Amino acid sequence: MAVVDVHRFAESITCHAWSPDLSMVALCPNNTEVHIYKSLSQDHWERLHVLQKHDQIVSGIDWSSKSNKIVTVSHDRNSYVWSLEGAEWVPTLVILRLNRAALCVQWSPKENKFAVGSGAKTVCICYYEQENNWWVSKLIRKRHESSVTSVAWHPNNVLLATTSTDGKCRVFSTFIKGVDTKDSKAGSPAETKFGEQILQLDLSYSWAFGVKWSPSGNTLAYVGHSSMIYFVDDVGPSPLAQSVAFRDLPLRDVLFISEKMVIGVGYDSNPMVFAADDTGIWSFIRYIGEKKAASSGSSYSSQFSEAFGKFYGSQSKSTTANDASDSRGGVHDNSITSIVPLGKGGSPKVMRFSTSALCRMSSPDNNHRNECYISTNLK
Repeated sequence: MAVVDVHRFAESITCHAWSPDLSMVALCPNNTEVHIYKSLSQDHWERLHVLQKHDQIVSGIDWSSKSNKIVTVSHDRNSYVWSLEGAEWVPTLVILRLNRAALCVQWSPKENKFAVGSGAKTVCICYYEQENNWWVSKLIRKRHESSVTSVAWHPNNVLLATTSTDGKCRVFSTFIKGVDTKDSKAGSPAETKFGEQILQLDLSYSWAFGVKWSPSGNTLAYVGHSSMIYFVDDVGPSPLAQSVAFRDLPLRDVLFISEKMVIGVGYDSNPMVFAADDTGIWSFIRYIGEKKAASSGSSYSSQFSEAFGKFYGSQSKSTTANDASDSRGGVHDNSITSIVPLGKGGSPKVMRFSTSALCRMSSPDNNHRNECYISTNLK
């Protein structure tokens, strides 16, 4: 059974997001546009729309699963919320009040607001004002000492985790009166106000990227540019932190597959599997396309050996002698820029996910051509 689908769309892809029914994908081909493709068959995709409003490269895309709205951010310091009206996507400008590039964006779990990280050392929490019929933002200022590289919402819709090139990971309260309810605030520390810092983690001595919460919100994971990944339990006044070092190139993003399993992607061009054993100790397990599991004390090693041995392994592709990623069975041969879950189907576990990369594929005659693709686990 084929477990990987590879879709080639552009010379390079900076970010991508899927429609709620997974029939369409929105991506930025490393320019000012957002292209929306619809799947006509497993091997054939049709470009339906080109969203043209930004003046500089689009750095973040997120597609809401409930309201079917697309939010985009760009280095032009602007954000747009796109709504499908008839057969056209109509943009609405979001006032961010930034003087530097917008770098990342994510809808909150309830989709009543979204967060934008920026190069202005601030985070914009954006929400819709029904009375004025527009999107506005409130800024979290004065905490970050450098660019905000990633944002991640806690399942309670109030807490927000961020990473920055100042090497720190922070957790903030984003409670907005009139937008959030007291029930949603119950999962956050008492008496917190908007923008109040709940926690600051100084685990990394280099740039920090790719923060994510576990499905329950009990564990936080993020990565450092020094080839480290960090796991934090019991987020609060007395967090329990672990650091896992690995020998290869740094990661850029992570995704919790379950409470005890994380997939990391980045400069090494092949997704990496990390898992926690029964005592809660995290360790590196293997590369997804690797045939032989890395040595580890984790009890998850044997479970992943068969499950992930098929990952990307059946995808045929030309190789070169210097292609390190091919030796591990991966389909990407350049930095992976993003990893996106493909629905949970009512399960707390993520059964499928997609990755996009800045790729350079090899043709049969070993002449390289610029292409980029999204690879999808079809398990």
